[in-house]
Amino acid sequence: MLSVGDIVKKVQPSLFWCMRGIERSKREAIYTLFAFCRHLDNIVRSSMPLAEKMELLSAWQEELDNIYDKKVPATNIGRKIYKNCIRFDLPKDAWMAILQSAMTNVESPLLAPDVKTFDEYLQGAGIVPMRLALAVLSNSHPSANNELARYLGRAVVLTYILRDVKDDAKSGRFYIPNEVLEMAHIVKDEPRMMVEDKNLYLAREILSVQAEKSFGNADRLLSKMSKRDVMPLRLIKNVCHCQFDMMKNRGWEIISPKPKINLIKSLDIMYQTMFK
Repeated sequence: MLSVGDIVKKVQPSLFWCMRGIERSKREAIYTLFAFCRHLDNIVRSSMPLAEKMELLSAWQEELDNIYDKKVPATNIGRKIYKNCIRFDLPKDAWMAILQSAMTNVESPLLAPDVKTFDEYLQGAGIVPMRLALAVLSNSHPSANNELARYLGRAVVLTYILRDVKDDAKSGRFYIPNEVLEMAHIVKDEPRMMVEDKNLYLAREILSVQAEKSFGNADRLLSKMSKRDVMPLRLIKNVCHCQFDMMKNRGWEIISPKPKINLIKSLDIMYQTMFK
């Protein structure tokens, strides 16, 4: 079984190497948080039957009880959460919010949600994980951390939604809010039809404005923080912003292939993050 560090190294090698200079306890906690979120995302996106997905996610409700209440975790990731994350006073309800976001997306896959439902999804999928990461990396300014988590979490998830719109539609999901689709005059209600609509580029463009604003606010807040403390989040922001810019520059009417950062660009992003 892969360690939490190996999971990060396999999925996000630049993040893995960027974190090597951070003290071990913080590094392991961030690896664990990443592995937990990745594990849930793999369940949501898998082709396994709905009942099996819900069984796995429900088991995580019990495992969080094991970690926080009984102090006896039963899974590998659960033991890592207990060992690596409890010391940073990461609250149980935050982990539950991440889990609930995944469960909601499995029970009733998001399909052009209303703005309220969409914001709730962003909270669990991006904002809460960022808040937990900041609690580990730099917990000296809670109000600034919450603001940064809100903007950075939103920017990252919006970028993923813009990037993965075709793949998500194939799996029966369509995350762009209904209000945005109405603004773009997209009225179809089936994912494969919506992703083929000639006005999809307008909906993506509208959503991109929200993402760009969030990136700008995240940049402003990150610039006021210790680069060393928040280096992993700066890297995540820089990688996502690069993918966002690649999509914007080629035009929002193009949905495939997904933007891919080559090795040279990845190394440049790492250098800019760590030394600039």
